[in-house]
Amino acid sequence: MMKIDKAPVPLIVPDTEDPRLTESVTGTDQSGARIEIKVPVERPLTLYLNSQEIVTMMTIGDYPEYLALGYLLNQNMLKYNDAVTEVEYDDDLQVVVVRTEHHTNFEAKLKKRTQTSGCAQGTAFGDLLEAVESVALPKAELRTSWLYQMTQTINTMPSLYLEAGAIHGCVLCREGEPLCYTEDVGRHNAVDKIAGWMYRHGVDASDKILYTTGRLTSEMVIKTVRMGIPILVSRSGFTAWGVDLARQVGLTLVGRARGKRFIALSGAERIVYDQNLAYVEEESAKHKRKGEGGDD
Repeated sequence: MMKIDKAPVPLIVPDTEDPRLTESVTGTDQSGARIEIKVPVERPLTLYLNSQEIVTMMTIGDYPEYLALGYLLNQNMLKYNDAVTEVEYDDDLQVVVVRTEHHTNFEAKLKKRTQTSGCAQGTAFGDLLEAVESVALPKAELRTSWLYQMTQTINTMPSLYLEAGAIHGCVLCREGEPLCYTEDVGRHNAVDKIAGWMYRHGVDASDKILYTTGRLTSEMVIKTVRMGIPILVSRSGFTAWGVDLARQVGLTLVGRARGKRFIALSGAERIVYDQNLAYVEEESAKHKRKGEGGDD
């Protein structure tokens, strides 16, 4: 196995030139003409916590260390005060092992679980809600000038979505500046990579904003709160339980953020309306992504 050292910091972005992340496939279009397009790959990654096999995830395969750490943290299997001594990744076996100084509380009761790339398949454990309810989110602010700067920057950055589609993205931002941009076949994987990156590099969550291309579901709210981030933004829409949980814990929840528009359904007291909308451009058609025709 190969031990993973620290990865680039402070900014990571999807590597659109990495040949392992997409494949070219041929098909036919609506007129019967032959076409060739890029599609994202899916490959299994099996995660171990010490000697316990935890889950096999379907992922595009980049940043396995961050994905493993973030998954364990967001599922409350790994505590933030647990001492991680080593993270090992074997590319041939598609296995990542997270080792801790002492055994964790979860190893005795966990059974093998498989997480698919389907957006609703992120596993949730019974004590997650209890863990979320005990979190006190920081008093931060969201300036609309930051929001518009952030969404415009994200929409114009190189991405696997614009290259191949069929993929979700999550971006950690400070004010209007993207710090960490990850993509994967499931939004739960993309946000777990950010959680692992923050943990690995000791990034403070109190002044951060999490942006996602996917729906604002209960899962996304729980993961954001677990990470200690006070503001969650999406270009897509909401679920009722996601809104209810956000209101319970005081998370600022902003959805349908496209061009000049957005809707806040929780935590609007954090929003500072400092941007003159006359100077905000509508979203360019070439940068439109998921959520345009529905709440993907």
